[in-house]
Order: sequence, then structure tokens, then C-alpha cells
Amino acid sequence: MAHDGSQGEVFALRDLLQATSFLSGGNRQYLNEQYRKYTENPASVDPELRAFFDDLEDSDLAAQNDRGPSWARADWPPRPSDETTAALGGDWSGVEGNFEKKIEQRSPEISATDVAAAVRDSIRALMLIRAYRIRGHLIADLDPLKIEEPEWHPELTPEHYGFTEDDLDREIFIDHVLGLETANLRTILEILQRTYCGTFAVEFMHITSPAQKDWIQRRIEGMDKEIKFTEDGKKAILLKLLETEGFENFLHTKYTGTKRFGIDGGEAMVPALEQIIKRGGALGVEEISIGMPHRGRLNVLAAVMGKPYHQIFHEFQGGAAIPDDVGGSGDVKYHLGASSDRSFDGNNVHLSLAANPSHLEAVDPVVLGKSRAKQDMHPSERVTQPRTQVLPMLLHGDAAFAGQGIVAECFGFTGLRGYRTGGTIHFIVNNQIGFTTAPKFSRSSPYPSDVAKMVEAPIFHVNGDDPEAVVFAAKVATEFRQEFGHDVVIDMWCYRRFGHNEGDEPSFTQPLMYKKIRNHATTREVYADRLVEEGVVTREWIETERDNFKAFLDEEFEKGEPYEPKKADWLDGKWSGFKPPLEDDRRGDTAVDIDRLKLIGSKLTKKPKDFKTHKTLDRILKAKAATIESGEGIDWATGEALAFGSLLMEGYRVRLSGQDSARGTFSQRHAQFVDQETEKRYTPLRHLSEDQASFEVIDSNLSEFAVLGFEYGYSLADPTTLVLWEAQFGDFANGAQVIFDQFISSGERKWLRMSGLVQLLPHGYEGQGPEHSSARLERYLQACAQDNIQVANCTTPANYFHILRRQMKRDFRKPLVLMTPKSLLRHKRATSTLAEMGPGSSFHRVLWDDAEYRPGSTVMLVPDEKIRRVVLCSGKVYYDLLEEREARGIEDVYLLRVEQFYPFPRASLMTELKRFPQAEMFWCQEEPRNMGGWSFIESYLEWTLQQIDAKHTRPRYAGRPPAAATATGHAKQHKQELAAFLEEALSTES
Repeated sequence: MAHDGSQGEVFALRDLLQATSFLSGGNRQYLNEQYRKYTENPASVDPELRAFFDDLEDSDLAAQNDRGPSWARADWPPRPSDETTAALGGDWSGVEGNFEKKIEQRSPEISATDVAAAVRDSIRALMLIRAYRIRGHLIADLDPLKIEEPEWHPELTPEHYGFTEDDLDREIFIDHVLGLETANLRTILEILQRTYCGTFAVEFMHITSPAQKDWIQRRIEGMDKEIKFTEDGKKAILLKLLETEGFENFLHTKYTGTKRFGIDGGEAMVPALEQIIKRGGALGVEEISIGMPHRGRLNVLAAVMGKPYHQIFHEFQGGAAIPDDVGGSGDVKYHLGASSDRSFDGNNVHLSLAANPSHLEAVDPVVLGKSRAKQDMHPSERVTQPRTQVLPMLLHGDAAFAGQGIVAECFGFTGLRGYRTGGTIHFIVNNQIGFTTAPKFSRSSPYPSDVAKMVEAPIFHVNGDDPEAVVFAAKVATEFRQEFGHDVVIDMWCYRRFGHNEGDEPSFTQPLMYKKIRNHATTREVYADRLVEEGVVTREWIETERDNFKAFLDEEFEKGEPYEPKKADWLDGKWSGFKPPLEDDRRGDTAVDIDRLKLIGSKLTKKPKDFKTHKTLDRILKAKAATIESGEGIDWATGEALAFGSLLMEGYRVRLSGQDSARGTFSQRHAQFVDQETEKRYTPLRHLSEDQASFEVIDSNLSEFAVLGFEYGYSLADPTTLVLWEAQFGDFANGAQVIFDQFISSGERKWLRMSGLVQLLPHGYEGQGPEHSSARLERYLQACAQDNIQVANCTTPANYFHILRRQMKRDFRKPLVLMTPKSLLRHKRATSTLAEMGPGSSFHRVLWDDAEYRPGSTVMLVPDEKIRRVVLCSGKVYYDLLEEREARGIEDVYLLRVEQFYPFPRASLMTELKRFPQAEMFWCQEEPRNMGGWSFIESYLEWTLQQIDAKHTRPRYAGRPPAAATATGHAKQHKQELAAFLEEALSTES
């Protein structure tokens, strides 16, 4: 647009200005005049108006921008509804007219010119207030070390909005936005700077919920909203700081140079955690599940969890944390978990601190899963779903919170039906460094907490040297979580006094930072000086309390050396009655009465009246009903559903989650029916009987790491629920390798924590390439030791049925890793009968050759003593061998299936292999030689053959050659490889 100053152009802009300006309605005359001045000299108008007019170079484009894109939702973002939300959202179009009316009502005698000036003052004051709400944190006093002084942002200065020094004492109508009807600019600035720019600051303007934003501003804004504590409250904070610092100093003196990952520099965390427990208990929290890294853990164990100090000293002196007769490998002291009960003001709160590895943030989904399980076990939580009685709380380091992707994955759970936990309190111990890496090298965002904005969590920034601000933030955060059931973040700025650990020399990489730290008073010293100056305590009182606590620690230290742990808590509470397994306990009673199986099967194929299912699904249900009725041809999905249904009717809950698990990756499960006209869902397994247990099938978000961790955590809390996680393809489970390695495979040995989690990993070579063939069976087998997990690769629906039920039908729990089929889901020979699930049936770790076991084979095997070769195998390749043997008419090769790899079925194999004294032994697999089961099973087979005095004591290999990729992506090559190893396995050559 040309700036020729014509009056016509000014009027042409009138409608556009009304739609887009924060100064509209009764101020058109004022705007017209300002625009005339702008066209003559842009510098002659106020900066905000100049910026506004600068943006109007093309009126058509401006109008289009105002309307938004054609695909935009008409109701998004939400429009402000009053003065308060207008100030929050920055849209003043509906405000100015109201202000004009209210100003006229308050002062009917003033002129129109004065009304316009007053409205202008009001709007500019609201803009200033909004700027502080958005950007006040940028100039807050957050860094205890004052490494970099924050620069004033121009939008936080009154001059930016046209105010001058002469305007500071003029009363401005702000209509209770700060809890005041009117206030002068000086008062407004004092409130805003105290609220948003002190040692406490908040980011909340990214939140779209007017209710949440309004709650925060009402909670912290106003003349009477400054941070206040009673004298008793201040003394309580100081006492916690005395104990926290005293314990760290005691350890530093007694165990100089020993790693303890102390909280030195971040001591205010401890009284903050106390506040969360206290305020949470008052607001209905009955249990808090905590996850945290190693920094500060020992102090949390002692000062918050109530672990006796002498037990910690015992562990520092090399003692074990558990009785000798319990077993287990143990872990370093700053990885150990604990549980306890705390009481504040008559409110009892149970605390559980999860054990965790040094893989930072990996414990987060585990804690969330535990919390969800405990909520689901709480009757009122299951009915109304407020999820306020169990509170997950996660502590983080700044570098890890910003750098580890698992943090964002966990935030992804916040609003999801199957994973929400009613909000998590996140507490960032912001060391302003990650080991040796400065923030400018470790993140691209201004704050480590910025990732939390993805779920619109409010973020409270606090200075760790102001314990009152930290405790206040903890209190407000707890109240917010209980009010809205939403995540909230506390970002406590502090420092590490002794570097990454006590044996580290941080000045190698941060000499300036640590020069400041060496000369910086401790948090306790800073706060003690403040309370002495306020007259709350005396120096003598402080010294007395320090001496008393030191004497207490001396006594506890003396108790540490002779201390012997008497009891392990690993089988308490919900785990009472469970015990370490014995060999005789392995099988479990997994058979189910045939009539009950048929009853469950009939429910699986029924749907509500007028429910319109897909026509293909109708055919599937009809075929399923026929197999149930006949008891023959039970396929994989039906066997699974019968296992689930029978457990549900016996009172065991079932929870299955994973990507696309409701339908199944391969359209095999159909655990939920979807009405083709309304998209309503019906879940047959929830309609078996009135007294059945609950069934959940959850389509997860697209995550492996977090979801597997969540389900593992769920299994830790509830041994009476069959918890299953299903990978979309087994290949993708390696995205969750940390959870398997650090928790599932080793958690019981390290931390005495049982888990019955089932991993379903689709596995099998069908020519689909290196990303859709292998669940990396070899990696799970490599982890097998000390009876830690179970690994299986079933070939029949009946065996799958039994192994699922076995998870619940024994008095111990072990994780189960299952290679599950793809092509076998619909394979005509991979079926079972109801009789194989009925009375007298059970899981078989080793399965016989179908040529002798099942009717219909075209091969008649020779007697056992004349069997030339036994080919052992596992999984889908059995059916490849079976069909190839029939095609060749071979009768002297016996196929023996290993259904369970670990614990290795020694006795079963010895029994079966003794039948074939003259036979040579082959192991056949479809995976490359350096993958699959060969590397694991070779030594086991050799030992077994030696024990039975077999003629051939060394097993031979038939399979694909070693490979870098799991599988070929070329169909022709896939078929050639298959033909080659089938020939090797079945040939007549020795």
C-alpha cells in the first residue's frame, strides 16, 4: 500500500483495523489521526502502533491472514471471553468497548477525549501485564551463581507502551486483572516484578485452557499473593537444610572421594519434596511413586523416604542391602529403591522410590506404569478416573530432561486413555551443566523444561538459593496437579558443588563456574543468614541444631558396621504369597474345561443387535464360531482370546498394549469390533460374565521405549494382571532395548523385583526384508542366565494358550519373551483343537513330530531306532521342513520342536533324543548363523547328547550363512536361501 496520506485509504482500512487492532470501536477517530501521522512520518507515532501499521503493507493479505487458512478450524484457538482471558491471550477486540463503558459508568462526568485516553491507558497497561506474564521469567533472578545477568526485554518496559516517568503515579482502570480495580503504574510494576521476575517465575501463557491460566494467575498475582511462610514454617525449612547439608558433609568427611552423587548445591530439593508430600496428603494423595536419578538419591532415601542412616553407612562400608540368604547381584547404593509411610497433619502417604539404572530418564515410564497400575487397583480411581490418589513424581537433571527422548515419549502419555496418570510432578534439578557439557552445547532451547510445553504443562522456575521460593513452587505445583490432573514442572536452578561426582575435577572444563562455586555460600548458609536477619532464629539456635544432628549421625555411624539386614521387602504387599520358583513349580495348572472354553468362544463371536461390523469381519466371526463348535481348527488368534477369556473369568485382569494391538498388525486379533456407520467400539472380552475381571486392549502411541517401560512398571505393581506388550513387528523392539537390558532381564537379580510381563514379538522369515523379519531372538537368548527370564517360540495355538495362562497360574512371576508368528496366523496346519487346551493338557517345552502325533500326514515315519537324522528347530521353520519332507517323501528324518529356549528344557530333550540312538543331530533355523538360536543352543545340545551317550555328540547346523543384515530384501534370493538350507537339513548326505 502506498503511504500517500489520503483520507480515503484511512477509511478503507477501518473495517480491517476493527478486526485486527487492540484499539478498536470508540477509538476509530484516534486511529485515523494516528494513521495520518504515520503516513507523513512513521517515527511520530507510538512504537506499538508503528509496528502495527508496518504490518499493513497489503490490506488484502492482512485480511486473509486475519481470516486464517481455508482449512483452519473456526473454533480454534478459543476466543477470549472476558477482560482476564483477553489479557492472557492478547486479543483485545472484545475488550475495549467494555472498558469504555465501564470507565464512563465510573466517571460519567469526564469528556469523550478523557474516556479515550483512559481506555488507551487501560489497554496499554493490560498489554504490559500480558508481557510480564509471557516474558517476565526472562529477567527473573534464577541463577544462584549469577553467571550471566539477564538482559531486560524491551516489552517489559513501560516506555514500550508509550508510558513515561510522568505516568507512573496516574491511576489506571485495570478491572481486577491483578486483583485491583485501579492501580497506578508503579504499583502494577511492583506486583508484576515481584510475581514474575524474582526468585520465583512461571511460564504458563502457552496453555490454551482459560481455566488453568486463570487459576495460576489468581494463585500468584495480586497485592497479597507474595510468598509468605510462618516462623515455624521457616524453621522447618531450615532444619531440613541443616540435615541435608549435614548428611552430605558427614559422608564427604567419612568417605572422602567415594562416589555418592551428593545433592550439594541443590539442597532445597529436600524441603520441596517434603512440601509435595504434605500438601498432597492434605489434598487426597494416598501414595506417591517416585523416580529419580542418582544425584541426591542418598539424601532422599534418608531424609524423605526415612531409610535409617545406619543402613546407608553399612552399605558405604561394603555391606549388602539385603539378607545373604535372599541372593541377587545387588546394585550400587545410589541405584537402590525404597518404600515407606509418612504422615503429615494426620494424613498418611505411602512413598515408593523406584530402583533405577544409570541410563538417565529410563525409569520415567516405569514409574508412570507403576502409578497407573496402582490407580487401576484403587476402586474409586477405576470408577471415576480422577487419578488424584496416586501421584507420580519424577526428578530430573537439566541435561537429561532436555536431551533424552524418553522424556518427550512419556509426555506423550499425558492425555492417552490407556496411559494417563492424572498428571505428573516433574522436578528438574537444574545444575546448569551436564557432566562437563555447558547448556549452550547440550540443548537448543532456552530452558531444559521447554519440552514440557508440548503438553502445555505450567513451568515454575525457581532459584535454588531461595528455599522459600522452591517450597512455594512445590506447593503450587501440587495444588495445580490435584486441581486439573495435569503435568506440572518445577525447574530449580542450582549447581553441583563437587562436580559430576565427588572424585571429579570440574575445573578442567568449567574453571570460571567453579571459581564462583568455591566462593559461594551454601544454600543453608544463605537461608540461615536471612532468618537471623529477620529475627526468626539465632546463631546459637542454628549451632545447637547442627551439633545435635551431627551427634545423631555419629551414633548411626557406629550402628552401621555391625548392622545386618534381616528382611527383604520384595514379596510384601500385593506380592505376599509369591516365592522364588522351584523346578516342580514350572508347569502350572493351565488346562480349562471344554464347556467353559466353548462358552467363552461363543461370546467372542457375538455382537450387539444392530451393530454393523465389516463384512470381512462377519465372515471371520462365522468361521470362528464354526471352529469353536466343532472343537477343531482353532487358529492362533482364537487360542489367544480363549486364554485371555479364561483368565478373565478366573479373576485375573488382562492388559494388552502396543501399536495397532486392538485389530492386530496382521488383522488377526479383532479384539474390538468397530461399527462401520458410527465407529462405536465393542469389545467381546469385556462381556463374558458379570463377575469377570477387566480387560484392556490399547492401541499405544508410536513408541517402543516408553510403552515397554510403562508396561514393565505396571507389571511390577500388580502381579494379578497379565500384562502384555506387543511390538508391531519384532524388529522394532530394539527401540526399547534399554528397558529390556536394564530392567526386564536383570531387575529381579539387581533389585529383587519380580515381573510377569509378556513381550509379544512377531518374528519369521517370509521374504519381507531386513526390517520385517527378525525380532533378534539371539539378543534375548544372550541375556538368559540365573533363571532371569523365559524365552519361547511356539508353533501351535494350544501351546500359546498354555504359556499365556502359565504366566498367571504359578506362585512366582518371570518375564516372558515370545517370538510370535505372522504367516502362521492363518497357516492351515498351525491349528489346534479344544481338547489340546482342555483337561489333561499343558504347555510343552518340546513338541513332537506331527507325522506321529497328529493325523493327516502323508509321511509314515520309520521306527525310532531306524531314524537317520533328527532335525531340531523352533518356530515357523518347522512348517517349512514339514512340507518339504512330505514333498520329498522322506520317512527317516524326525522333526523335533524346541518351543521354549530358556529355561532350557534339558529333561524333556533328553527324554525325546534317547529314542533315536543312531540318529545324527541337526539344528535348523531360518535366521543367519550369527543370529537366531544356534549360538545359544549349540552348547546345550552338545551337553545333552553327551548325557545320553548318543552316537553323534556334536549337533550340525543347517540354516542361512552369517549375515550383516537380518534378511534379504529380494524375494528371489529369499526363496533360494530357503531351498538351500532345507536341502541341507533333509538331504541324504551325512
